[in-house]
Amino acid sequence: MSKHRADKEENKSTETETEATEDSEELLGADDSIPPDLGFGEMTSEQAVEKLEQFELATQNAKDDLLRVQAEMQNLRRRTQQDVEKAHKYGQEKFAIELLGVMDNLERALAAAGANGEADAGESAVNDDEKIKAIYEGVELTLKSFAECFSQFNIEVVEPHGEPFDPELHQAMSIQENAEVEPKSVIAVMQKGYTLHGRVIRPAMVIVSKAPAESIDHDS
Repeated sequence: MSKHRADKEENKSTETETEATEDSEELLGADDSIPPDLGFGEMTSEQAVEKLEQFELATQNAKDDLLRVQAEMQNLRRRTQQDVEKAHKYGQEKFAIELLGVMDNLERALAAAGANGEADAGESAVNDDEKIKAIYEGVELTLKSFAECFSQFNIEVVEPHGEPFDPELHQAMSIQENAEVEPKSVIAVMQKGYTLHGRVIRPAMVIVSKAPAESIDHDS
């Protein structure tokens, strides 16, 4: 009976080994399986070359698009930087224009005080002369401070007396015949002009010369 039990256990062990062997073969067969044919193996050399050329063309187009986008971004960055610089430069333009009237009034006061002092030099009392002198000096110092402030913020004066007329910087208020200067020359400045960082914020109001009529008739 012991022998029968041993034979039975041996047969059972053999069956287990057989099943394990079959399972292993199935697994090995699955690992070694070949993927389905996708048709690449049937491509001729000419077709392969054509595919390669198409791929290279697509790659080149992608590179060109990338370079174009990079160039556009660089241009946008440059324009943005220029806009920011202009905003910093000309942000105080309106404020500067408002100050020009103050500058004009100080200059007029200075000119009037000087003219009044000269006219009344022999008639006014000493005390009046001292008062006028004090006012004159005060206005002169204020005007000097304004001029320094303008220079600090790149506000430059345009006073073109004797220069050729420039429509970009000057505004002609009148034209007068004058044989002593070249035609289209500035012979008088009625009001100074100003620029901010080179940009005109107020043109100079000027009188421009022209050749006398007799000279024009003689030349013709």
